[in-house]
Amino acid sequence: MTVTYRLDRGALESLPAAARPAVEPGSVRPGIVHLGLGAFHRAHQAVFTESAVAASGGDWGIVGVAPRSREILDKLREQDGLYSVLTVGGGEDRARAVGILAGFGHAAGDPYGVVAAIADPGVRIVSMTVTEKAYRLDPAGRLLLDDELRDQLTGHAPPTSIPALLVRGLLRRQAAGAGPLTVLCCDNLQGNGPRIRGLVEQALDVAGAHLPAGVAFPATMVDRIVPATSADHIRRTALALGADDAAPVVAEPFTQWVMQDDFPGGRPDWAGVGAIMTDDVTSWEKLKLRALNAVHSACAYLGALAGRELIADSLEIPGLPQTLRRFIAEDIAPTFEPPKGVTVIGYGEKSLERFANRELGHRNLQVAMDGSQKLPHRLLGTISDLRRTGVTPALAVLVLAAWMRFARGYADSGAPLQLDDPLAGRIRAALAAAPDTPAGVVGALLALGEIFPPHLAGDDVLRSELIRWYGELERHGVEATVGGLAR
Repeated sequence: MTVTYRLDRGALESLPAAARPAVEPGSVRPGIVHLGLGAFHRAHQAVFTESAVAASGGDWGIVGVAPRSREILDKLREQDGLYSVLTVGGGEDRARAVGILAGFGHAAGDPYGVVAAIADPGVRIVSMTVTEKAYRLDPAGRLLLDDELRDQLTGHAPPTSIPALLVRGLLRRQAAGAGPLTVLCCDNLQGNGPRIRGLVEQALDVAGAHLPAGVAFPATMVDRIVPATSADHIRRTALALGADDAAPVVAEPFTQWVMQDDFPGGRPDWAGVGAIMTDDVTSWEKLKLRALNAVHSACAYLGALAGRELIADSLEIPGLPQTLRRFIAEDIAPTFEPPKGVTVIGYGEKSLERFANRELGHRNLQVAMDGSQKLPHRLLGTISDLRRTGVTPALAVLVLAAWMRFARGYADSGAPLQLDDPLAGRIRAALAAAPDTPAGVVGALLALGEIFPPHLAGDDVLRSELIRWYGELERHGVEATVGGLAR
């Protein structure tokens, strides 16, 4: 098949019927401002929203805001706001164009335009997928306030950060009498709704204001594996879609969205297209963070140390699938009660099955990014819960030791490993000042209060176990270490 069209409105009639958007581009007025126009949002919330509007109607077009780079904005504008989702795994590639984007914003280049969009009375939801680090919160949920952020919050500097955009947008809405609003965090933060409410309240306090009435912060859990789009994915998208797309996203078939149903200004009929609306997201959230995200991180760090490129490659390390199943059953499952009708072990097994989808091309180094921000929510909660009961979680500690070895900067072969982390400078400085021994590395990293709370940093049993596992990985490497566990 030869592709001759570029994806835009003019090309839609030439696409196969199954590949056309579920709503006509430009036909739906904005009702949502979404901060973070990355691949995950476009493969997850945008797809749910378009499907809900197609099924049940409503003015729920999405104004997509890019926080920093203009690259994705420029590509989407050239394509009349259209892009496609390539679903891979489980059979033939499938691609479908999405047309729910109703406008764009650029936080770095036009922050006041984003504030105005948030203040628009037609907007009733501000949603976010900006990764953990963009919220500027420490592990205890305290706002990491510096002079730049203070100036943004108080109106003395352009509001380019996520906390400042939320605060200035809420205050402008309040001044304009714009009506109720839902702030919907879709990032992997434990207790994301209450945490973002706390962030906004702290930031408003700095601005000398209080939280306006009629603002809700429901908790959510989102799930779909969305790897970085490769050149091969772009080629395959063109073949499956029948048009060239400069901004496709690739995703697995599985998708899930769980939300606390608290939307004072209304919402799309997400429940009608498969989202789970509930009074309590906590058990779903813990299930995903601990039995999927933590296991994903384990694959990434152990696999990267062993010289494997992809998550699927990591699962081919002899003994690693068995070790991860033990991690789920022995360390994760005892720490919480899963949602009714779900088992932690069954959910974990499904996670491993999804990770084995080689068609995703999900790279270990991509999953390993931002470990200092991810591990407090994915892994340290499990360790803390078990240590409170006097249990030392051997395999959870192995995963933490693997992150420490990864942070040290080289694989088992001696090849360098890139540390892509907002605390990379702090981590490197701490390691440079410590002896290059298991005890030295473990001690230096445990002392980083931005990552480890005092009850873990001062836990001598945990420290000893970390030193032991770090030493095993240092002396024998990942393959021999996990191979020995499987025997």
